Amino acid sequence: MIKRIKKIFSTRRRIKAAIYWGLVASVGIYLFWGIPLPTKLISETLPVSTKIFDRNGRLIYEIYTDRKRTPIKLTEIPDYVKEATVSIEDKDFYKHQGISYSGIVRAFYNTTFKHDLQGGSTITQQLVKNTLLTSERTLRRKAQELVLTVVLESVYSKDQILEKYLNTIPYGGTAYGIESASETYFGKPAKDLSLAESALLAGLPQRPSTYSPFGAHPEMAKGRQQEVLKQMVANGYITQTESDEADRESLIYADISPTQAPHFSLWIKEQLAQKYGEKIVEQGGLRVYTTLDLDIQELAQQAVATEVGKLKKQKVGNGATIVTRPSTGEILAMVGSKDYFATDEDGKVNVILSQRQPGSSIKPLNYALAIKDRKITPATAFADVPTCFRVAGQPSYCPVNYDGTYHGLVQARFALGNSYNIPAVKVLALNGLENFIDFGKKMGLTTLTDPKDYGLSATLGGVLVRPFDMAVAYGVLANQGVEQPLVAITKVADWKGNTLEEYDPAKNTLTGTRVLDPSVTFLISHILYDNNARAGAFGTSSFLNVSGHPEVSVKTGTTNDRRDNWTIGYTADAVVVTWVGNNDNTSMGGAVSGVSGASPIWNRVMRSVLAKAESGAYDQNEKDRGTVKSRGHAWPKQPDGVIGATICADTGGAPPSQDPTNPGCPTRFEYFLSGTVPGVSNIVNQDILINNLTGQMASPTDPPDQVHMENRPTYTDPDGTLFCLNCPVASASATTNYPL
Repeated sequence: MIKRIKKIFSTRRRIKAAIYWGLVASVGIYLFWGIPLPTKLISETLPVSTKIFDRNGRLIYEIYTDRKRTPIKLTEIPDYVKEATVSIEDKDFYKHQGISYSGIVRAFYNTTFKHDLQGGSTITQQLVKNTLLTSERTLRRKAQELVLTVVLESVYSKDQILEKYLNTIPYGGTAYGIESASETYFGKPAKDLSLAESALLAGLPQRPSTYSPFGAHPEMAKGRQQEVLKQMVANGYITQTESDEADRESLIYADISPTQAPHFSLWIKEQLAQKYGEKIVEQGGLRVYTTLDLDIQELAQQAVATEVGKLKKQKVGNGATIVTRPSTGEILAMVGSKDYFATDEDGKVNVILSQRQPGSSIKPLNYALAIKDRKITPATAFADVPTCFRVAGQPSYCPVNYDGTYHGLVQARFALGNSYNIPAVKVLALNGLENFIDFGKKMGLTTLTDPKDYGLSATLGGVLVRPFDMAVAYGVLANQGVEQPLVAITKVADWKGNTLEEYDPAKNTLTGTRVLDPSVTFLISHILYDNNARAGAFGTSSFLNVSGHPEVSVKTGTTNDRRDNWTIGYTADAVVVTWVGNNDNTSMGGAVSGVSGASPIWNRVMRSVLAKAESGAYDQNEKDRGTVKSRGHAWPKQPDGVIGATICADTGGAPPSQDPTNPGCPTRFEYFLSGTVPGVSNIVNQDILINNLTGQMASPTDPPDQVHMENRPTYTDPDGTLFCLNCPVASASATTNYPL
């Protein structure tokens, strides 16, 4: 009986062992079936070029099919290149056996705790991935990578592996291998590379589209070079003095770039690389269809270059513009600088994606918030007099108007239209800084930070924004309160015609986020296309008027130090954001203003895009659905929730008399949100102190023997400033406390 039991258990153990080793064998076959030979270090797959097209199928940019690769021996490669590569990619390369466990732990730590996504691959692993395996991210491929890495380390010496790595790794574009990279970026053989040049090239393979000096963010190439130099010092290859000298060295690049829509094309390429990987973008034969209109793009590029050229005496060195369709978020044009090849202004920097101060172009958002919250109406009057704002914990803030004068009692319509600063600061004080910053983020301004970082100057442009985001924010105003993310890519396919992704911008009209009610955007838009409302500051004939298009709403912005000058305008068909200034933030000449800097560029671009939009050129998708709206030059239709009323032209209150022939005050017509029409006169007759000499309201510092009491008609504006309606405009500063 005992022998029988032992036999049964023995049989069971053999069955379990058979099952176990069978599973192991199955897993092994699955993981390693078809694994390539480690001696086959160069993939035989032929690369196919990627092509980027505009909205009409015209080629914008082609990433060439052929790889530029010239093999070079390790002995011919400068030590700087080898040392820089090892320092930034795999500092323990000569110590480990192909797999760096410390690198894996370090990558896990940085990714998990510092939210800094890093890989733990060694140079040998990268060589295996780039030459022997596909880019798929699976357990099977990772297992094959580890096995091949170990085998490779046993077959080849460290120098052989490094040589093969430096000859095959992609450096961006069509440059594969260090020799090709040296020729592509610096127009010289690798043997002639300096330390500074070697450090820059060594930093590219990790993310070529991001770190390339020819990419969408050339400024990041410098930061990456500095990191490489830092690691070389840390690993003992160079001294700190050598690093500092290399950091100061001016690099001279070879001239390469797409010739049409360069900033847009490189921005698109960067997005593709982030989604599909560098290898697929540069060799996978993608066919990328975009929203860009090459006709508008070329016209905009010409307008920027021409007008900036006219402003040399005004010390204006650069310009940029972006054109979008507010209803869908489609980008029709993106001009990142006056000339991609410009060296005086670093033309490769895409200003559309850079952070600049918006000046007064941010004021419409401030007024929109106050109208939305029913804190003001377009008729609300503010005392535009010398005023200092005292905020707890901050020095007094005493803003001045751009023209250096004061305008007395000014209603919100004319304060915004003429871009007066003091009323705008008062509106921000009513809104509250925290509410305004939060609202700005909802409108699409992604670069705004904590409200504690700002003061009351935020409404005058004391923040940093991107032109890209200003197009989103003004798109909300143009799109009746709905925020649409900007769209650039409509379809990506492979060269065989298989669709990888597709997006219909017309369907985007149903997926936007409502930020404002149409009644609010109507009031702001009406103010911004009211030529009479801005005539005091800009005159009746300026570049803010687009011939044949009275429906265009527009706002300018110029920073106090004249480092940034903007013009942003829109209709339901188009948003055009234009900027001029200098990349290095130096001030422009005093003659540059809201109507002499960016406005001529804006006017040319807006006129052209509206002509095309109103011809139905962008409505093909809508035509297919039979939903095309009629085009024309009519002003926006008055929406529900907006009513009109007659008000006093001075205080914005209700006329004292209901007699239309004798209302008791000069009157004008105004639009209001329902429920906000003033019902009573806001004029109060009261005793006030008058300066004997000037006839103005007395200031607190006037001596008692120089003032006297008089009964005068007065008005108190929303921030508490008392204003005498029939006195000369005061020149002494009033001080108002704000618990912000």
